[in-house]
Amino acid sequence: MIIEQPSIFLRWIYPRALWRMNRHEKAVYLTFDDGPIPEATPFVLDILDHFQIKATFFMVGDNVRKHPDIFRMVVERGHRIGNHTYNHIGGFKYLSKNYLANADKANETLHTDLFRPPHGWMRWIQYLLLRKKYRIVMWDLVTRDYSKRVTAEDVFHNVKKYTRNGSIITFHDSLKSIEKLRTALPQSIQWLKEQGYTFKTFD
Repeated sequence: MIIEQPSIFLRWIYPRALWRMNRHEKAVYLTFDDGPIPEATPFVLDILDHFQIKATFFMVGDNVRKHPDIFRMVVERGHRIGNHTYNHIGGFKYLSKNYLANADKANETLHTDLFRPPHGWMRWIQYLLLRKKYRIVMWDLVTRDYSKRVTAEDVFHNVKKYTRNGSIITFHDSLKSIEKLRTALPQSIQWLKEQGYTFKTFD
């Protein structure tokens, strides 16, 4: 992912995936990828609790295996769970049967109907097969909080610049992102609330 908002071409590749929700409703959908991990996820949960909002966590199955207590914490606090494969693997690097098996392995614990491909890409056949089991959730805005080239101020700027009605906003509860999120996440949520956005999860 190299752009904050996906191009029309990218949205066309996976046409029935969820890229943006209702553009006539002043609501956003916060999502967090790559957790759960103890160094980041509890902080994210505390910020969400502080603002009394819910989000969707696209989890890596092996992280759930390593940190089941953090996984339970997310579930018990009422957040939505999504599948992000078991080993955070890219679809283009794996045979489709192996990629789908990895997603299925993750779902033995996650038990969700939502799927997001790591790195935002997968083979066309993988997309078609996964669509039979899951709703594929992509993004309308990726904050790029994972990038070494991006500061916390840049993350906040991206939220302010690119958010619009129905935006699916992607953050990461990961080691790469956590130091930026300590300031950027509460700033972003506060700004979104001041702009009149409500926060929703996927039905």
